[in-house]
Amino acid sequence: MALLWEAPAARLAFRIDDGPVRLASIHPGHENEGQPLVEVSALGHGRSPGTFRHVDTDLGKALRYVSHEAGPNSLSILQEDAATGLQVTSFFKASSAGFQTWTEARLTGPGELELDFLSSAVLGIDGIDELDLVAGDNDWMAESRWTRRPLREIGLPQIQRDPHYPGPRSRCAVTCHGSWSTGEHLPTGVLISRTTGAALGWQIEHNGPWHYEIGETRRGGYLLLSGPTDQEHQWTARISATRSFRTVPVSIVTAPGHDEAFAALTRQRRAIRQLRAADDRQPIVFNDYMNTLMGDPTTEKLLPLIDAAAEVGADYFCIDAGWYAEGDWWSTVGEWKPSRSRFPDGFAEVIDRIHARGMVAGLWLEPEVVGVDSPLAAELPDEAFFSRRGIRVSEHGRHLLDLRNPDARKHLDDTVDRLIADFGIGFFKLDYNTMTGPGTDSDGQSPGQGLLEHNRAQLEWLDDLQARHPDLLLENCASGAMRMDYAMLSRLHLQSTSDQQDPLLYAPIAAAAPASVVPEQAGHWAYPQTGTSTERFTFCLVNGVLGRLYLSGHLNEMTADELDLIRDALAAHRDVLAELDQLTPFWPLGLPGWTDEWVVLGLAGPTRSYLTVWHRAAGPAEVVVPLPDGAVADFFPLGAGGWSYHRTAAGLTVATDVAEPSARVITLTN
Repeated sequence: MALLWEAPAARLAFRIDDGPVRLASIHPGHENEGQPLVEVSALGHGRSPGTFRHVDTDLGKALRYVSHEAGPNSLSILQEDAATGLQVTSFFKASSAGFQTWTEARLTGPGELELDFLSSAVLGIDGIDELDLVAGDNDWMAESRWTRRPLREIGLPQIQRDPHYPGPRSRCAVTCHGSWSTGEHLPTGVLISRTTGAALGWQIEHNGPWHYEIGETRRGGYLLLSGPTDQEHQWTARISATRSFRTVPVSIVTAPGHDEAFAALTRQRRAIRQLRAADDRQPIVFNDYMNTLMGDPTTEKLLPLIDAAAEVGADYFCIDAGWYAEGDWWSTVGEWKPSRSRFPDGFAEVIDRIHARGMVAGLWLEPEVVGVDSPLAAELPDEAFFSRRGIRVSEHGRHLLDLRNPDARKHLDDTVDRLIADFGIGFFKLDYNTMTGPGTDSDGQSPGQGLLEHNRAQLEWLDDLQARHPDLLLENCASGAMRMDYAMLSRLHLQSTSDQQDPLLYAPIAAAAPASVVPEQAGHWAYPQTGTSTERFTFCLVNGVLGRLYLSGHLNEMTADELDLIRDALAAHRDVLAELDQLTPFWPLGLPGWTDEWVVLGLAGPTRSYLTVWHRAAGPAEVVVPLPDGAVADFFPLGAGGWSYHRTAAGLTVATDVAEPSARVITLTN
């Protein structure tokens, strides 16, 4: 029997017979009937053959179709293993770009089963020999480093030759550990056929550890997506007739090419965002941290910055780290009370100046940690913190709050409500600079399950916070972009894309960020410094124009010409903001390499496209950018000179004779 579910951007065909349900195809050209829809293992129920891979699970093979429910935008398929009483339901939710999917498991009879793996999605794939994987690595100040490599070169050697036995047991595995969901790798990938160009894209939507793998069995190839696992993350979860387990959701799209796949992922991210009325407000935020006060704010330093930020047109002014610290700001976090030594006449003096200059006041907050030197470390009970084997976790001078605990949640609620009530704060930059490790076993569960429940409690806290304060805007930051996932970003307004302090190194980060984040959430630092060359000053500003320009720098020390250039950048940025949530990214030269001399990012709209072009070496130099015909015009800066554009049969030739690194934003009328 075949089950066909047709949704706006998906056509899923399932095979139902005397074996487990299989997803036979997700659109014509992606047929593979051999891979079971669900892979699941538990203590006492492993894999055959035994491998590092998460396919060929005994329980997955034992599942049989029970029933399904289908609607125009939703589908659920129930399977059961009669021997163990395990029931597994696969859920699908369609959008105009692709679909989300996840899995739930429970028992129907007495006893318990301790899961050590449950897939969010498994897809059969064919043509392994012809497939490339486009995937991204992430690190502090070196975010969004993408590569495209053949699967046969990254873990899937060609060894299967009939009638030889056994089949291959290798895999291409990508795993992120701990509570930095993007601290090592990005939870997004695209498989592209070198023959047809057809692309399959995905993202794992979890604010904690996750895993995906691509492999090959005797049935064909497969792509497997999941949250935490026992093998990779010390995760197990007990299920029973009264206690179910739900995996993290993942999104899947298909497209005819590389840029089309990322455009579809962009539309899917927009479809799953939980937008509020406040999200329509796309303010330009000035933040005092990057290459400016660097965690050392005082009344004396802030007041002139506030005035200068207002004069160039900032909408929000965010006071970053250190505003609470009597001395070092790192290990004293937790109480979130303004420093008396930094603000001798009271913190309200600074906040009132922000409001008087017509801006919304914002604060940096790292809510999930308590410094080892904070009084709160002794005041909160041990149950409020992550612990392992009865010992409180301590990492980099901080303890880690467990947001499943009511005392921990009350502390955060009281903190945020107090700061809003006392100072009229309308924006929080939520940072997260310390990682949990495997998790917490404080309630007798596995560390990985403790972390997963904390991750979900954090999302609940964010939902409750925004329900209480609907006008509050929140930035997602974790040492830059170490938690750049769509569990968080489906809820939050702005994503810090890096902590990178060098504008030349920021260029490939800003250019590649839209592969992971919708442009209207991608907060790029623009931190020009007075006294630098005009080209370097401009380069800093260009980094932010095609995203969410996040302004910093010693504005109060700048010349009139420098301030005018900032105003021009903000004016250009506001023009982009007017349509930013309708634009989709593309990369005419491909996703940038970390050391590329030329970097190009495009954002496509219905009538014109914007392009940022960075040249990160001294000129003269030129590059041919393969672009369709259209009128080219300067966008920012206007009339700067030093760059030229002319058409050839191969595309748009961009030339610069500037004798230092430089960058421009241009438009291409379609």
